[in-house]
Amino acid sequence: MTHPVVHFEIGTKDGERAGAFYRDLFGWQLEPAGPGYSLISPQDGGIGGGLMEATEDIPTYVTVYVQVEDLRASLDRAVALGGAVAVEPMPIEGVGSFALFQDPDGNTIGLMQTAGASS
Repeated sequence: MTHPVVHFEIGTKDGERAGAFYRDLFGWQLEPAGPGYSLISPQDGGIGGGLMEATEDIPTYVTVYVQVEDLRASLDRAVALGGAVAVEPMPIEGVGSFALFQDPDGNTIGLMQTAGASS
């Protein structure tokens, strides 16, 4: 199986300001999806994403999420290749699970496993 980029995410200090900025700049449609989080609808063949308000524990960031069949195996492989686990697998209700790792240069990349895939 290929591992496509299936989601992007932007962590920002001010969700309302950032939402207005991206809506005005790119015409993105944002839909509230929980406290401090909005989904960005896919447009014109592009992928959808999310806009998340950063906290004291979560700095601002931009990342992509790659779809995998097995989060644990993918994280273990990333570590074996010189990366590091940033966030252990966590469930997303009705969607599946996600995890984050850092590549050898410190870039943070997300992994997505859809509901029903092996774990």
